[in-house]
Amino acid sequence: MSEQRTEHVGVIIHTIDLEITSYLKHRLGQYQLAPEQHLVMALLLKQEGLTQIEIADQLRKDKSGLTRMLASLEKKGFIKRQGCPNDRRCTKVYLTEEGRALGGYIDMVTETTRELLERGFTKDEQDELVRLLMKLRENVQSAARMPQD
Repeated sequence: MSEQRTEHVGVIIHTIDLEITSYLKHRLGQYQLAPEQHLVMALLLKQEGLTQIEIADQLRKDKSGLTRMLASLEKKGFIKRQGCPNDRRCTKVYLTEEGRALGGYIDMVTETTRELLERGFTKDEQDELVRLLMKLRENVQSAARMPQD
């Protein structure tokens, strides 16, 4: 007979998110980078010149929240935004020299965080965890699309 779980899955996931956020705040604080800004920087290190819409889609962020985040990164001198030549509504985002200079540190924090999260799991367990989390996300997304009572 299996032991009954007492903690709700949503609470566990929320607690893990808070712990990851706390860890990232500690690691990124010296550069005044918020954890979500770290995600933008990591994404731009892989592919510069993304549009704001592409960044929002990849990070699953609402456009107004992303606009504020990009304004903060721009004010800190880490990114620059440029309008698309053929579409006034389009804005592409690039790292500045200062932003690129942080690349090694951003990559190190990203890799260290990944290693921390995967520590003690076999490759098969990691794959299964990702599969289950993706299934959980799909469940929540489909519920969010359902009409309200």
